[in-house]
Amino acid sequence: MTRAITDPMSRVEFEQGAFGVDAALIAEGLGIEPGLVQPRMRDGSITSLCERGMGNDSGRYRLTFFHGVLRFRIVVDAAGNVIEKSAADVGKDQRTASKRRPRC
Repeated sequence: MTRAITDPMSRVEFEQGAFGVDAALIAEGLGIEPGLVQPRMRDGSITSLCERGMGNDSGRYRLTFFHGVLRFRIVVDAAGNVIEKSAADVGKDQRTASKRRPRC
């Protein structure tokens, strides 16, 4: 099941080749408390994947966060403006999701 995240559009910081995403935004998308985001990223129970758009999507980035069976995606433009957000229960795909690593 996929659900749209409907809070007001926000920004993602992009500095020196790295993205900075507010823990509150990630927490909302994954349905957890904001204070749990950093510790779970450190222990590897939240992983992420960054993909750079090509062709028609050039100048856009898709940031995906995985936690258990949950996937939270943010699509941003080159300025860091959030264009789209969505969350989904990926169910049995959790084994694959937990092995994701950042690529941007």
